[in-house]
Amino acid sequence: MVDKNIYIVQGEICTVVSAIKRNSRWSTHTPLDEEQDPLLNSFSHLKEALNNIKELPEMEPNVFLRPFLEVIRSEDTTGPITGLALTSVNKFLSHGLIDSSHDGAAEGIESMADAVTHARFVGTDPASDEVVLMKILQVLRTLLLTPVGAHLTNESVCEIMQSCFRICFEMRLSDLLRKSAEHTLVDMVQLLFSRLPQFKEEGKSFVGTNMKKAYNILWKNKRVQLKMRAGGMSDSSKWKKQKRSPRPTRHGSHTGSISGEQLGQNMGSNNLSGAVPFIEQSTPGMYTFHPSSDSGPSSISSPTTDSGLEISSKTTSKEDLTDLDQGSSTGTTLATSPSGEQGSSKRSETCQPEAQNEGPRVERTQSASVESIPEVLEDRDSLADQSDAASVHDMDYVNPRGVRFTQSTQKEGAALVPYGLPCIRELFRFLISLTNPHDRHNSEVMIHMGLQLLTVGLESTQISNYQSLLGLVKDELCRHLFQLLSVERLNLYAASLRVWFLLLESMRGHLKFQLELYLKKLMDIIPSENPKLPYEMKEMALEALVQLWRIPGFVTELYINYDCDYYCSSMFQELTKLLSKNAFPVSGQLYTTHLLSLEALLTVIDSTEAHCQAKVLNNTVQQEKTDMAKSAMDSTVSSTDGSNGSEGMSGGGKVQGVSGAETLAPQPPTSGHLMADKMKLGRQSQEDGDSAEKKAPKKPHRFSSCLPDAQELSDIKNKKKLLIAGTEQFNQKPKKGIQFLQEKGLLSSPMDNNEVARWLRENPRLDKKMIGEFVSDRKNMELLDSFVGTFMFQGLRIDEALRLYLEAFRLPGEAPVIQRLLETFTDNWHKVNGSPFETNDAGFALAYAVIMLNTDQHNHNVRKQSVPMTLEQFKKNLKGVNGTKDFDQDMLEDIYNAIKTDEIVMPEEQTGLVKENYMWSVLLHRGANSEGDFLHLPAGSYDHDLFTMTWGPTIAALSYVFDKSMDETIIQKAISGFRKCAMISAHYGMSDVFDNLIISLCKFTTLSSESVETLPTVFGSNAKAQVAAKAMFNLSHRHGDILREGWKNIMDSMLQLFRAELLPKAMVEVEDFVEPNGKISLQREETPSNRGESAVLSFVSWLTLSGTEQSGQRGPSTENQEAKQAAVDCIKHCDPEKLITESKFLQLESLQELMKALISVTPDEETYDEEDAAFCLEMLLRIVLENRDRVSCVWQTVRDHLCHLCVHATENCFLVERAVVGLLRLAIRLLRREDISSQVLLSLRLLLMMKPNVLSRVSRDVSYGLHELLKTNAANIHSSDDWYTLFSLLECIGAGVKPPPSLQATTGPDNDTGAQSDSELSSSHPSQVSLDRGYTSDSEIYAEHGKQSRMHRSVTDVDVASSGWLVVGRDDIDCSKPSTVPINQYSLTLGQDLGLHDTKSLIKCVESLSFIVRDAAHVTPENFQLCVRTIRVFVEASLNGGYKAHEKRSKSHKHEPKSTRFRRKPREKEGGPVRRAKVSSQRLSHSHSDDEEDEGVPASYHTVSLQVSQDLLDLMHTLHTRAASIYSSWAEEQCHLEAASRKIEADSRTLWSNCWCPLLQGIAWLCCDARRQVRMQALTYLQRALLVHDLQTLDALEWESCFNKVLFPLLTKLLESISPADVGGMEETRMRACTLLSKVFLQHLSPLLSLPTFAALWLTILDFMDKYMHAGSSDLLLEAIPESLKNMLLVMDTAGIFHSADSRTGYSDLWEITWERIDCFLPRLREELFKQTIIPEPAVPAEPSQPPYSAPAVPAKPEEPTQPSANETDKAQSMVQPSVPPPPPPVSTPMKRSPVEVSPAMSQSPLILQPLASPLQVGHPPMSLPIILNPALIEATSPVPLLSTPRDPNSEVK
Repeated sequence: MVDKNIYIVQGEICTVVSAIKRNSRWSTHTPLDEEQDPLLNSFSHLKEALNNIKELPEMEPNVFLRPFLEVIRSEDTTGPITGLALTSVNKFLSHGLIDSSHDGAAEGIESMADAVTHARFVGTDPASDEVVLMKILQVLRTLLLTPVGAHLTNESVCEIMQSCFRICFEMRLSDLLRKSAEHTLVDMVQLLFSRLPQFKEEGKSFVGTNMKKAYNILWKNKRVQLKMRAGGMSDSSKWKKQKRSPRPTRHGSHTGSISGEQLGQNMGSNNLSGAVPFIEQSTPGMYTFHPSSDSGPSSISSPTTDSGLEISSKTTSKEDLTDLDQGSSTGTTLATSPSGEQGSSKRSETCQPEAQNEGPRVERTQSASVESIPEVLEDRDSLADQSDAASVHDMDYVNPRGVRFTQSTQKEGAALVPYGLPCIRELFRFLISLTNPHDRHNSEVMIHMGLQLLTVGLESTQISNYQSLLGLVKDELCRHLFQLLSVERLNLYAASLRVWFLLLESMRGHLKFQLELYLKKLMDIIPSENPKLPYEMKEMALEALVQLWRIPGFVTELYINYDCDYYCSSMFQELTKLLSKNAFPVSGQLYTTHLLSLEALLTVIDSTEAHCQAKVLNNTVQQEKTDMAKSAMDSTVSSTDGSNGSEGMSGGGKVQGVSGAETLAPQPPTSGHLMADKMKLGRQSQEDGDSAEKKAPKKPHRFSSCLPDAQELSDIKNKKKLLIAGTEQFNQKPKKGIQFLQEKGLLSSPMDNNEVARWLRENPRLDKKMIGEFVSDRKNMELLDSFVGTFMFQGLRIDEALRLYLEAFRLPGEAPVIQRLLETFTDNWHKVNGSPFETNDAGFALAYAVIMLNTDQHNHNVRKQSVPMTLEQFKKNLKGVNGTKDFDQDMLEDIYNAIKTDEIVMPEEQTGLVKENYMWSVLLHRGANSEGDFLHLPAGSYDHDLFTMTWGPTIAALSYVFDKSMDETIIQKAISGFRKCAMISAHYGMSDVFDNLIISLCKFTTLSSESVETLPTVFGSNAKAQVAAKAMFNLSHRHGDILREGWKNIMDSMLQLFRAELLPKAMVEVEDFVEPNGKISLQREETPSNRGESAVLSFVSWLTLSGTEQSGQRGPSTENQEAKQAAVDCIKHCDPEKLITESKFLQLESLQELMKALISVTPDEETYDEEDAAFCLEMLLRIVLENRDRVSCVWQTVRDHLCHLCVHATENCFLVERAVVGLLRLAIRLLRREDISSQVLLSLRLLLMMKPNVLSRVSRDVSYGLHELLKTNAANIHSSDDWYTLFSLLECIGAGVKPPPSLQATTGPDNDTGAQSDSELSSSHPSQVSLDRGYTSDSEIYAEHGKQSRMHRSVTDVDVASSGWLVVGRDDIDCSKPSTVPINQYSLTLGQDLGLHDTKSLIKCVESLSFIVRDAAHVTPENFQLCVRTIRVFVEASLNGGYKAHEKRSKSHKHEPKSTRFRRKPREKEGGPVRRAKVSSQRLSHSHSDDEEDEGVPASYHTVSLQVSQDLLDLMHTLHTRAASIYSSWAEEQCHLEAASRKIEADSRTLWSNCWCPLLQGIAWLCCDARRQVRMQALTYLQRALLVHDLQTLDALEWESCFNKVLFPLLTKLLESISPADVGGMEETRMRACTLLSKVFLQHLSPLLSLPTFAALWLTILDFMDKYMHAGSSDLLLEAIPESLKNMLLVMDTAGIFHSADSRTGYSDLWEITWERIDCFLPRLREELFKQTIIPEPAVPAEPSQPPYSAPAVPAKPEEPTQPSANETDKAQSMVQPSVPPPPPPVSTPMKRSPVEVSPAMSQSPLILQPLASPLQVGHPPMSLPIILNPALIEATSPVPLLSTPRDPNSEVK
């Protein structure tokens, strides 16, 4: 089957041939002789040849192309025919008819390129001609971009590019065509640069020397200097054709010669070689052809030679490849192909597939090391380096696949080498030359085109690996770009910025100083106020900056390479300053520039934040994994690309492994870049090859490592500051500068010349003039030597060395100074260059001559006066100066030319371009040495430093933009910026940054600036404020750890939210003990405090408000409601409660700051608001509880705050109440923690330190709290001190006892006792057991008696005042000393002055107490006696149902309006209305009685208090019965303890004094209750208790004290009118009491008889019988008493107590005394009982030494006087001395008691001791009772009746 491609060629032949035949030239009607016409002839030969083959590849490509190419070259064909031939060629290319693996492919392609670039045709009309030109462009593009295009030579590529440039810059062509050319160029440039990595740079020597020879031979000595010109070429540049004779023109006349045949049209055959201005339009629509290049003015003057594109090195003479041959007869004979007579040349190449499988394998394993191909290539290169010109012929060519082409030697010479780096370098040089704005030939279009193509090239590849290209970038390109920044045309400016970015992005490491200059230029543009500078330019400059900022690591590199370099500007710092300044609009209007500046600042923040996040997430490992995966993917992709495109990559040799099918399916090129990928040919790109042996980065000298640490950088920056200061001083006065640096230690002292010389050389900031003056100073000769020694003059010609030398300083004007400088220079130069002249002086003279020549040639003043010196004059001047000889004349000529063309610029002398050139050369010099080293760093290396420098400006700018902008996206951007700053500051622990940020956000929430009334509406309708609030709370939740100062602002905002009632319900509801649901709201509802007042107010408001306003006032508008709802939702979303719950995760320091912020809201005069303080307090407490694990760290702070609130309060208020509840809540929760429980318990004493009136008002809270505390934590309380605190509290709040005075702040209210620490507190409370239990034991008392005299003891005021008895008529006794008042043991009361108490508190306290008592585990030795005492206090408080307290209270509170019980200061706002005072509608600070209690005593009250009394009775009974077992178990537990002091005795004495006695007294006191039920129950309990079995163990003394302390006081009390309403009940009670007395007496008669005081005891009992006989109004007692008495007398008589053997009657004295006493009230009893009547005899004075009765003898004390017992009136008591009151019982330990009140009603009778008038008996006069309670008073020598006058039996009954 015939190959389809053959049909394609045959079809194209027909098309072209028929067109030729149709053409007018052949339109003679005779059939054309095809033999004669060469064009047709060649087609017919081709037809025949095609008929003889089966497949097209059997034919050489050149063979089937030749006829078509001849048509294209022919100048006789018209445009349309040429166009058809071009179309055919294009079709062959795009169909892939030229097999790139064919041997002849390279030759065919080369001839095609030659033909198309030199196409000629006869013009018809402009439109048709442009179509042909368009087709030419199309073919050139296809040619370069198809796989076979790889075979083109460097020269062809240059010609192709040149042709396109011509069309591009020919302004007379249509726009469309020029744009097409532009697009074609873009694709071509893209292809060439994208292929750059596939080319290798030749070794230096090869490029330098051999390249010229190689290419001269290669291209048959035509110097390939393609001067790409737009338009005509100058005459001087002709193309000397050497090997190739011009093709003779078929029609040897001018185009004019055929113009006649052209229907009168003046046609020119257009040609594309560029030798002449090929299209000059003389008349519209006509093309004329000029015969020579200078025949007419060219439309575009050609650029100077610099802008040409040279393939060979610059040193070759500058001739033009494309010049016209003068000898040609017509202008149509144009430059022909340089590739030799290709028609005849058939290259036969043998292809040796040396590396058959190597290529494909390398392709697959891209990242693996290159195996053999590079080596082969490198070998070739090294061969090339060594070979001379001829050897190029012998060298085998190895194509990129590694296929070697062995040449058969042919007459044409060398093989066609595919294009490579040279053409790209030439193209690059040409593009750079196009961008030179100072070249007058470069039009704006050309400059723009150059920039555009450079952009394409730089986008396509990395060129920094190629030294030859890098050199061009560093110098010309950067220079031109820099100059373009000053042009006014925006498009050029923008394009140059684009190129700058691409350069800096990829090769800033090589452009350190260029980058610095560029940034400085941008910094001039951005803030410029120059009206000529358009706003867009500033905007673009900023955009460029932002884009640079976004390059990863760029900012860090700026910082390390500039800010941390001694001699560079601090670019990062200056730019940050500039950007932040620029982010603030001066006018207040936000423009793009401001946002761009912010964007740049944020870029730093963004990258830093990303790095922090990565560190936080430890993402580095994953990063590596993904990177590996990515590279694996890339390699697979590229390998597939490679294999697909391999058909075009063989470069002429057949490659094994590529299937033929692929070669048959070429695809037309899409873009240069994609094509370059296909042409990779599997060889590794330059970068990949190098990556294996990547050089370690160069380390700048100033750093110790490639990653210096922060400290090192900080040192460098400090040193830099000093250096700058030193430099400034040096520029004023060199000596001062040096001295300054020596002082600072930067230069050694004394001066080290070498060091100073180095500094002078390397510091670019120094004034060159000052350097000159300093080094040339006569005193510094040694320094001058060192200075000159710093230059490297070796190998430099003297003028070159001098040029270098004179650039380093400004040469002074004085001759001697110049001489000194030059002498030192020439000596040094002469020495290092091996003394080339005869003498040193010769060198000096020559150097001087060079300076003179420079002045002569370039100084304007000199030139005005004389003609510049010629070379001859210069030589003549120097005749015979070299010793006696002449200098080398060639050298002098070179020196002359060098100076003439290139001035030695003296620093700071020139201006304008000369100065610019000088500055640029200095910059390049600096970049070339180690100063230009640029450190590349891993991104994120110095984020902390960068952030430290940028955060201030950034947050300020963000705040400003946030404040000013209303745009949603900008607001979000600002918030995101805040978030990122917060994250970074948290990561680095920079709390100052975070505080600053939070404070800014707080400001934007508007919470603190708005008044409370308007806040919900304003905040709810302000979206920005809500965004800020959300951000603020979010950040505080997330990074609260590093918040310090900012807490204050957050808490202020919280307070505002609280005041405006925007907080979630959970935050304003707090725990409460008293409320039934356990919660109370801190925001109390409003209630009008006074009906009348509110009515008046509403009337006033009605008067003052107009109707419209009033209607507005009625209710909030819907907008307001919606706004408020929005505000509430927003705050809910903010979740402020999290601040509390998350506080447990805060660092301690942050937590302390937070607490400090909360505590700061305490009462101060101006802004204090009680609710605010309460809210803050609640937050504080919740935070403490959240942090209970580490509460010990913050406890002291909290405690001091609570102390401040509670102890200093002078009146009760909501805040105090909350503080008290808070303290108890803390205690309840914290007592479980061992580490803190003791401190917490101590802190409860704060409550006892409160003012009593305040404490009593919060008693209900405290009682409920304490109940909770004891229930949950009783087991955690161990020490007696702590129990003392708790029981004291229970007493104070339950019974209204005054707090212990030692705790009360006795100092004035101003003194801060609140600051006492817990330890101080504890030491100030004596808690000895005796004080705790409130009484002393009898044994202690009796022990005291033995020690003191009874009669002569001086009776002190204190004793009397504290005895609980009144001394009537003694005015001089001071009864107000509370300090050492002991308790009266002989009273049933504790003598406590009970204040007011709250019933509910008392009930709760009793509950608490019973909880402790009923659980044996909670009763401990530490709290037992305290328990007992507290029960007694409660007994007293509950007596008569607490009626006394109730009565007083109702008086004090009755008329107090509710509102005043809870006062709060109205909060004043500046100019705002007075804040509404809220009054609690829930309860009035629990003001102690339920409201109805104020009115009178309700029925429920009695049942409640009855319950309390019954509970207390039960408690006392329980304790009483369990006491013995409790004590014995304790004694057992403690038996192992050695120390006697700690031992607990379980003997009866201890039990009596500690337990039984006080409890019995308590029960007895309840027997005196006014309520019958309580009395009866108490009596029952008392009887049970006294007759219980445990008490049998007591001895006589204890039983005596039972009478004295329990029964007698009880009987005394019962004689009072306790319950006037219940007379019958009282009778019964008294009867039961008497019965009990007799029972106890009889039961324990035996031990009692052993007492020395038995007589007194018995007489006292008789006294009571007497009293009780006459106490009642009914007969109950009259009947009962005699019965009891009879009973006792009979038992005593039976026991023989009354009998005495010694007396004459047989009866003892006791018998006598008894009957004397009984006869007073029951005269007939004796007769009834003992029938024989006994007549009493007169009493005889008893002898002092003799006991009075048969009781056991107790010796009387000798001091006691004896007294006669004559009759009743003569009282024989030991105390009958009217004026001296009896001493009270000695009490071992003082106990606090209230001062005794002296009743005026009793002051008449000075002799009688009376018990205190009970405050309970309101309205009854005190009774005088003959009771002897003091043991001191009982011991009398003769027992006598103690009553002086008989009592009136009716005295009691009223």
